[in-house]
Amino acid sequence: MATAAKTPAGADPKQLERTGSVREIGSQAVWSLSSCKPGFGVDQLRDDNLETYWQSDGSQPHLVNIQFRRKTTVKMLCIYADYKSDESYTPSKISVRVGNNFHNLQEIRQLEMVEPSGWIHIPLCDVMKGPIRTFMIQIAVLANHQNGRDTHMRQIKVYTPVDDSSVGKFPRCTTVDFMMYRTIR
Repeated sequence: MATAAKTPAGADPKQLERTGSVREIGSQAVWSLSSCKPGFGVDQLRDDNLETYWQSDGSQPHLVNIQFRRKTTVKMLCIYADYKSDESYTPSKISVRVGNNFHNLQEIRQLEMVEPSGWIHIPLCDVMKGPIRTFMIQIAVLANHQNGRDTHMRQIKVYTPVDDSSVGKFPRCTTVDFMMYRTIR
């Protein structure tokens, strides 16, 4: 069991995207939840707003299912949690499972989070320390702080590594101005 690596304040995963080493692929997946209160579902979990959140409504474990249409390379998950705002709703133990479908999920990470505040980066590696390839990721909230029943998750991001182009080696575009023009439509 691993302890979640707390990131320094402001360690937004979008900074990783700006370096060009990873790309967020959550929009390519179909998201589902084990339960949610009305108005606190997948849309709030994926809206890029740290003030909104998913709130479960049922017994544990609370599940977030992320299914891809094809086998996808995944390097890292980023979860935003805030103990000061959510208190007993804040997850304290999380399990990350991967597989081809619901019937063959295998746990690859289990994390203990102690009063998290900010982005938690969870690397997903295979036995060779490379990114995993999977059709499905399941995040299971096994326990909350203060033995809370329901859970809050404010944001979840899924990242894939960016392959270097074999067409040509060009310097990486790292500023916002350059990134606007880095692709051809």
